[in-house]
Amino acid sequence: MPIPKAELHLHIEGTLEPELAFALAARNEVPLPYADTDELRKAYEFSDLQSFLNLYYGLMAVLRTEDDFADLADAYLARAAAQGVRHAEIFFDPQAHISRGIGIETVVEGLGRALDRSEAVHGVSTQLIMCFLRDESAESAMETLEAAKPHLDRIVGVGLDSAEVGHPPAKFREVYEAAAVLGLRRVAHAGEEGPPAYITEALDVLGAERIDHGLRCMEDPELVARLVRDRVPLTVCPLSNVRLRAVDVLVEHPLPAMLDAGLLCTVNSDDPAYFGGYAGDNFHAVRAELGLSPEQLRELARNSFVASFLEHDEERRARYIAEVEAYEFP
Repeated sequence: MPIPKAELHLHIEGTLEPELAFALAARNEVPLPYADTDELRKAYEFSDLQSFLNLYYGLMAVLRTEDDFADLADAYLARAAAQGVRHAEIFFDPQAHISRGIGIETVVEGLGRALDRSEAVHGVSTQLIMCFLRDESAESAMETLEAAKPHLDRIVGVGLDSAEVGHPPAKFREVYEAAAVLGLRRVAHAGEEGPPAYITEALDVLGAERIDHGLRCMEDPELVARLVRDRVPLTVCPLSNVRLRAVDVLVEHPLPAMLDAGLLCTVNSDDPAYFGGYAGDNFHAVRAELGLSPEQLRELARNSFVASFLEHDEERRARYIAEVEAYEFP
């Protein structure tokens, strides 16, 4: 069994495997521009973030009903559990569905159905984080937050994702302030393709409690010192970084240097159907390619629970961390 871990950077729409995409397309009579799953899988080769996003949003057309979203989440949770995930904080993109005429209630209720049974069926506790698309307007984000208000019993926080360059965090100051008033936790993608300044802005302007990706902090020693001092978690996604060309090859990934600097890093899968691996696959890859020691892997697993939004259940967090400490590596 893989080491127990929490997954804190996971887009549920990015877990849509080709086989499920074709099954949902058939169910909903949605034509796909691919002959079969092999041809679709070959399309999962990307030159940058935008080339990925084009396919990612296009394939969402197969997601129509509560059952579709429930099946999507169930499939992810089964795979995650098999790779040692004990707790998952799952992102979803309501604007990408609302723009297709799919109401937020369909998305939340469908995902919620799978999440409600996750612990009993998969042994995985879950939380749901609603992301705003940064290449959409701030007004659209605020409208989405308003639409989500009837569902806040199921949503623990807000995030910021999609195309980063040219869309600085400050664009979303007001919606993050409104989310804070509602008691929602706040995270944000920053420093993947965008500059280190975006990380600083996400912290200072949005009040982000975790930074998703954050790789480019290493270009700014003062920012690194701040992140270490304040114990700001970074949800790093190694296989994603290689697939989207943020890092050319995995052996050049800055994760070892980030750990050596004292940063609170976690390892996650981001959009695993598209990027070649789930959480356990990412752990295996960084062990194999980056030469991380068992104790460094244990640190990453421990960090994932420390960085999780489990303040409402510290007993559970302590239990998960105890599982990490007791784990014996093969």
